[in-house]
Amino acid sequence: MRHLLSAAVLVAACHGNDPATGGTGPASSAPATTPSTVATPAPAAGSAAKPEVKPEAPKVTDNGETKVADSGNKPAAAPDAKVPPAGGHDFTAEGKAMYVVGACGEGASPADFPKDLLAKHCDVITKAQTDYTDSWVKPARAFFEAHVPKDIPKTVVYPFAGGDLSTALTVYPDADEITTLSLEPAGDPRDIDVLKGKDLEKALDKVEYELKFLYRVNFSNTMNMIEAMRAGSLPTELIFALSAMKIHGYEIVQLRYFKINDDGTLHYLDDADIAKAGDPLKVKPETRNFVFANAELEFRKPGGRIQVWRHIRANLGDEDSKGIGPGLKKDPRVLKHLELKGDIAAMTKAASYLLSWDSFSLMRGFLLKHVQWMVSDATGVAPKWGKPAGFEYETYGAFVGPHIPAGNSIQKDWRTEFESQDKRELPFRFGYYDKKNQNHLIIMRRKK
Repeated sequence: MRHLLSAAVLVAACHGNDPATGGTGPASSAPATTPSTVATPAPAAGSAAKPEVKPEAPKVTDNGETKVADSGNKPAAAPDAKVPPAGGHDFTAEGKAMYVVGACGEGASPADFPKDLLAKHCDVITKAQTDYTDSWVKPARAFFEAHVPKDIPKTVVYPFAGGDLSTALTVYPDADEITTLSLEPAGDPRDIDVLKGKDLEKALDKVEYELKFLYRVNFSNTMNMIEAMRAGSLPTELIFALSAMKIHGYEIVQLRYFKINDDGTLHYLDDADIAKAGDPLKVKPETRNFVFANAELEFRKPGGRIQVWRHIRANLGDEDSKGIGPGLKKDPRVLKHLELKGDIAAMTKAASYLLSWDSFSLMRGFLLKHVQWMVSDATGVAPKWGKPAGFEYETYGAFVGPHIPAGNSIQKDWRTEFESQDKRELPFRFGYYDKKNQNHLIIMRRKK
């Protein structure tokens, strides 16, 4: 049997499925603490100027790019088509191809891509997207349009997100920046150029299965996601995000990949970094996908402003876990990056109740420190922590107890909160149901 924490982290970061161990409660660890690093908020996503090539000494901007001031003494050099764009290698062409092939969006498919295979794949994907839009996105969008305040931060953090960018875009369509975090890597986008025959057909079958599951139950299955996204022969996490782009009517602007520096700023992968991933024809996907763990996608509505989605692959537990990677205590780079964002809006759902575990106190502490407004199911931050930190709660639907043992420690806390408030209807499922199969949702907001 695996260590309880290892199993729990696997579960939560894949977007909150029932723990594989069937554990009976939180793992014992250090008491909850709040991160103490205070950082200056980064500029709004999409607003930072691109780096320029100048003769003066460089400096590092808040987003980790290198730039220098323009002296105005000489014209900028003509761009060299052989040199990657400033800020890292541009994978936009691969992203747009994956949008067409994986997510079945509009555009031209690769010239040699089998037309019959694409048609078969897109029959399945388009039906799943349409059914999901009609059954979930439309009622949920109407609810959130009426309940999400217009004056909350436009920087959004979604821990334990799995492949679920679509829900974040339903709740926060006007966000400047959405950051999702989970154990799954974004994936190597180069596979679109090399997969052929049965390997390609098998990879598309895996995408179809997992996307249909996500859209049917509104959260992902842990062990399937691990196989599909860590060892997937196509970048499944990225394809899920591109499917969200199609569903919500956004177009792709630019795709890059990055690493997080020790100070929390970003380093965009250049050709030297990419070479370390090896040849996609020779190196297994589960090795290459971890080089391409973190992705940044700029997107927009046609004619609209640029918005940014970033996905970060991370162990969100406090401690290290075998097979998962270092925890936030040993490797605080993710927390440092999140701290740079200042005040945020947030969400989580179907996160295996890990925010109620002592062993996830650092992630919980970050949310309590920086969130201004957050939506969740009962796997969010429970009132026993939120109320002392200055938050108030508003409940929708009904909750009498968790449907898995991992949430037993905060069952009474949530049940008391729901019983103390007037019943408000919830016409759609948001993450987990409770132990009586009832829908529920919680809004947590900082008191003014």
